[in-house]
Amino acid sequence: MRKIRWFLGLVGIISTLAAVIFLPIPSLLAWQSVYLEKIFFILVFCGLLCLWRVLMGPTPADRAAALDILGILIIGFCAILGIPTGRDWYIDIAIAWALQSFISMLALGKYLEGRHFDE
Repeated sequence: MRKIRWFLGLVGIISTLAAVIFLPIPSLLAWQSVYLEKIFFILVFCGLLCLWRVLMGPTPADRAAALDILGILIIGFCAILGIPTGRDWYIDIAIAWALQSFISMLALGKYLEGRHFDE
């Protein structure tokens, strides 16, 4: 049963990514490049998968890893928004988010180990 679920999930992920890559997607985003739109939709899809893992993760470590990946995806969103708009402050937001994500994952890891923050 588990192998069937894995196979169906893999087929779903591959078909969604193929649809995003090969089919024209009507979008309200009037960006400069079709490739940026496709990357944006792939990041949204990956973000939804990370949110699913946060909600349904079997262990707290899985949830923490999904939150870390979600932070990396937000940094990717900032980079993608910085390219067509030409504004530098998106990169500043991405750097601040990366620092905050790193520190919060260290604190969450210590909490999950059952240790105090001063150890």
